[in-house]
Amino acid sequence: MTEPLTYADAGVDIDKANSLVGVIKQIAKQTPRTGVLGDIGGFGGLFSLNLRDVERPVLVSSTDGVGTKLKLAFMMDKHDTVGIDLVGMCVNDILVQGAKPLFFLDYLAIGKLCNKTAADIISGVAEGCRQANCALIGGETAEMPGMYQDGEYDLAGFSVGLVDNDKIIDGSEIRVGHKLIGIASTGLHSNGYSLARKVCFDRLKLKVEDHVEELGKTIGEALLTPTKIYVQTVQGLIKDLPIHGLAHITGGGIPDNIVRIMPGGCRVKIMKDSWEIPPIFGFIKKAGNIDEMEMMRTFNNGIGMIAVVPDKDVSDILDRITAMNEKAWLIGEVAEQKPGDEPVEFV
Repeated sequence: MTEPLTYADAGVDIDKANSLVGVIKQIAKQTPRTGVLGDIGGFGGLFSLNLRDVERPVLVSSTDGVGTKLKLAFMMDKHDTVGIDLVGMCVNDILVQGAKPLFFLDYLAIGKLCNKTAADIISGVAEGCRQANCALIGGETAEMPGMYQDGEYDLAGFSVGLVDNDKIIDGSEIRVGHKLIGIASTGLHSNGYSLARKVCFDRLKLKVEDHVEELGKTIGEALLTPTKIYVQTVQGLIKDLPIHGLAHITGGGIPDNIVRIMPGGCRVKIMKDSWEIPPIFGFIKKAGNIDEMEMMRTFNNGIGMIAVVPDKDVSDILDRITAMNEKAWLIGEVAEQKPGDEPVEFV
């Protein structure tokens, strides 16, 4: 009872955490961006703003996590892609307002620190930052014994971007008659996993390594596919094409997210069967006997981003997206909102 205790005896290994910082420094150097000052390891990340080309600068920020998709990473013991999801969920949110991502910070909380697992996670974050053309300038790794089961952790991310006040995309220019262009997702992205896991692992009793013929891969591979990061696509559109509204399709699906950018007097008509729905959604729907609207409000169903554009520019915008090797479809239009009308109608 009198033997002296240490922090390591309580489950926190400071030396291991310190050695991880050196690994993270090397990973962060793979995400260079003009404006970054200093290295990882200080008390705060430093970023110098270059405002010469921005007349009225506005910072745009967002924070998010990966949700229960992390359970797939635990089940598969594969941790190098959830960091991409983390970055995607954050930067796609600031992107819809026309902002260019500048820098990113992550927070990793883990029960018992394993440097290899942590390095895999942060490598995924760095890959997401490269795809988003932003810098990983800081973060926190917290070893928290007793808070998480062995092999489990949680992730949160924080992104900051920049937009000129005169170029903010806020939906105010949306008018009746404008069209909706849906840009393809890569799968579930990072939403709806509580229902997806219940269908696949509780009802069907699948294991992550089970091959599903209609998906052409294992169920684990299909569900762990990383979130699409739309920075290059959207920035390639807004530089010279009229994009009057953007909606990131996350929790709540198309119905709950598209209404967030509609001005007063406007509603949305979505054309059923106007885009390709990836097989994973049909698989989950059939296996879970899930109602169509429940699917629409839980998952993105193959559309990860929606652009609201003038009718006359639809063809040019679709051509531009195709030229960037992305898939997109005309999926609906903006209509007049009359008393009693539903804000979103599937026709």
